[in-house]
Amino acid sequence: MNVEAALQGVTRLFLDTAPVIYYLENNPIYQSLVVSVFDRIEAGRLTAVTSPVTLAECLVHPYRLGRTKLQQAYQRTIVNAENTLFQTIGELAAQRAAQLRASYNLSLPDFLQLAAALAANCEAFLTNDINLKRVGELQILVIKELEEA
Repeated sequence: MNVEAALQGVTRLFLDTAPVIYYLENNPIYQSLVVSVFDRIEAGRLTAVTSPVTLAECLVHPYRLGRTKLQQAYQRTIVNAENTLFQTIGELAAQRAAQLRASYNLSLPDFLQLAAALAANCEAFLTNDINLKRVGELQILVIKELEEA
C-alpha cells in the first residue's frame, strides 16, 4: 500500500519511535517514506501525536553519544512542533495500556503508546513494529510495508 492510500481519511496519526528516528537521523532505507508523512504534518494535512514514551526512547541514543543538537531536534519535533500534539499518559491511559497488554501480551511501552494514541483519538498508528498489527483497536501502519506514492 502506498503512503497516500494508507493515510486516506486519517487526520490524527500517532508517531511511534521508529518513524521519528528515521526522519531526524536520515535513515537511508526509510527516509523518503517518513519525509512524505512529515511533509503532510508540516503542511497541516495531518496532526501528529506523540507521547513521553516516544520522547524517552528517541533521546537514549543522543544522550549516550552526547549529541546535544540531536537531543534538541527530538525535543522540538516530538513536543513543540507545529501540528503535533504531545499526549501525556495519565491514569486512564495506563489502565487502557494494561487492558491491551492483558489481551495481546506485547511490551508495556508499546501499549502505553497505543493507549496514548487512543486517548488522542488517532485513526492510525505509524510504526515499524510488525507485531503491533495484531492490535485491532487502531489502524496500524508499518513503514516497511508502505510504498512511496
